[in-house]
Amino acid sequence: MPLWKVYHPSGAFSGEDKQELAEQITNVYAGVPIPRFYAVVIFEEVSKGNCFVGGVRNDKFIRFKVEQIARTLPGPIIREWWMRTLDEVIAPFVKERGFDWEISIDETPFDLWSLQGELPPPFESIAEKRWVAENKASPYTYQEKLPAGHFLLSPGVTG
Repeated sequence: MPLWKVYHPSGAFSGEDKQELAEQITNVYAGVPIPRFYAVVIFEEVSKGNCFVGGVRNDKFIRFKVEQIARTLPGPIIREWWMRTLDEVIAPFVKERGFDWEISIDETPFDLWSLQGELPPPFESIAEKRWVAENKASPYTYQEKLPAGHFLLSPGVTG
């Protein structure tokens, strides 16, 4: 699950802005693909006079704090690409409106997460494909933990 917490000045976003930003964030994760319902976005308004950057009041600052659990980013090239991708998603809502902003991502262990009491199925598994299609968590069998599509079992290579 990506959990996005968006700390923003009061009035920075309309209801429509919040809906559109949440959809854009969800769309980028759905392209991975992960189930759309994994993406959660929470908007937290910060009233005037309650945000300080470097000890100086800043009423035009937006902080995006992201927790990613469903996937981890392997290596510096993919991490940079992902950060640039997310910056492109949020730019129309911050950069183009004159806000200062920052974004950070924490990655937490996949095995310390559940949805409606169900442990999430493995990446690209039959169960995960079903979760994507149904857009909800549901029980799955051991067999559904297998990869979706065709795979071959072959003997190991010894050297």
